[in-house]
Amino acid sequence: METRPLGDTGHDSSVLTFGAIALDFLGQDDANEMVEDVLDAGVNHFDVAPTYGDAEVKLAPKLAEHREEIFLGCKTQERTYYGAWGELHRSLDRLGVDKIDLYQFHAVTRYDELEAITGEYSPEMAQGDHDPGALQAFIEAKEEGLIDHVGLTSHGDPALIRTAIKEIPELETVMFPFNYTLAAKGAEAPEYDYASVLELAEEKGLGTLCIKGFAKGPWPDDLDDDDRPYNTWYEPYDTEDELVECLRFALSHGMTSIPNAGDPDLVPAILEAAQAYEPMSDEERAALKARARDADSPVPAP
Repeated sequence: METRPLGDTGHDSSVLTFGAIALDFLGQDDANEMVEDVLDAGVNHFDVAPTYGDAEVKLAPKLAEHREEIFLGCKTQERTYYGAWGELHRSLDRLGVDKIDLYQFHAVTRYDELEAITGEYSPEMAQGDHDPGALQAFIEAKEEGLIDHVGLTSHGDPALIRTAIKEIPELETVMFPFNYTLAAKGAEAPEYDYASVLELAEEKGLGTLCIKGFAKGPWPDDLDDDDRPYNTWYEPYDTEDELVECLRFALSHGMTSIPNAGDPDLVPAILEAAQAYEPMSDEERAALKARARDADSPVPAP
């Protein structure tokens, strides 16, 4: 599988990142088998989070066997100094590792969250106590060798993500939505302008990770959660041709890597698509955007 430099981190990531949330829906034996299949396909970048159910625990056995082969990304939604420290240590324990390669501020969607992370604002400040913020915990964890690199993930306002890139010089990677449905909205929809995030990230030397790359649109409002055919937050594309198109579109724009859709049933076809990746021409990309021009966005507007 092709690899690409993950920004200026010094690591070359496979063009497919294994979104380990898929393990949460499997028993341990099947989870072990999936990890082996992913590694055999050439994937070297794994992404997990404590909010992904038991994914950390189910990844741990094979992670112990293949630690040197896996660039491990993990995340926290804690915004305070002590909250981030606590969750980092819980993830280290659940994963059974002494270091996480890429630790990320997870799902940052609001400016007050960004301010809390950087220590510029926290609710405690109103009572006179200053919380230095999760960023300070990340800096100290890096100094202690508990993490190697710092990243941020967001499915929120592109302007917020650009602000975070500018205000957190410690950032080395950024994970954000990118797909042809969003790209089809064009410059007239700045709330979906993730192309500008990609441009700024590349300018700053950040690695770029593509979430919602396989998202078709929001689930229908009249479809109950139990009736959804896939364990995903959005309705995914699911045919072989569609998955290939989604992957090729994102990677052809220069994204470093694209995590698979979260449902384990979709992982094998996405692995095959990544192994067979070929760049998409400008004409093909234009045709996809034209096809999705009137489609509903799979990412909620901020």
